[in-house]
Amino acid sequence: MTYITDNISATAERIGELEAKYNRPVGRVRLLAVSKRHSVAKIREAVTAGLKEFGENFLQEAEEKITELADHTLTWHFIGPIQSNKTRGIAEHFDWVQSVDRDKIATRLSEQRSEEKPPLNICVQVNLSAEQSKSGTSLAEAESLCALVADLPQLELRGLMAIPAFEKDFEKQRQYFNELATEFARLKGDISHYGYPLYGNE
Repeated sequence: MTYITDNISATAERIGELEAKYNRPVGRVRLLAVSKRHSVAKIREAVTAGLKEFGENFLQEAEEKITELADHTLTWHFIGPIQSNKTRGIAEHFDWVQSVDRDKIATRLSEQRSEEKPPLNICVQVNLSAEQSKSGTSLAEAESLCALVADLPQLELRGLMAIPAFEKDFEKQRQYFNELATEFARLKGDISHYGYPLYGNE
């Protein structure tokens, strides 16, 4: 096995351990591989190892990969900050967008998503730690943005996503995660997922 296969296997095993530890149903946590700057050959290797969901944030690079990998049934997530002039390409090529943080972007994605395609799955990005360097709406404004996304015809509101300040301390990570989970629970009638990057080894 290669390091890619080894890493995927180890990560999947660790996810299973944590699902059991925290009483999550088996398979409740989904693994999204960030494939930006990785070659098509490496992505194919990851697919062979069992991965089906990939995240990209460079549109032109992603479009080329999505075309080359069309022989596989994969789910593509756009994961980076979104510029207005990139929304058409994102709407045309991706299945999920993890980083919607303002009304204008949500509206453009809906308008530019073909009616021949299923609605684009949307996660609203929340800036939990209020860092100027990070995108995302505030928790206070998340509800109104979620309501807009839910009303737009070519979008499907699926969840919340946050990238808080880097913390090696697992308990501090959990504090941020719990804030997101609390907001998720409050809005749960409309959404089904919330996402959070993993730091460290826990």
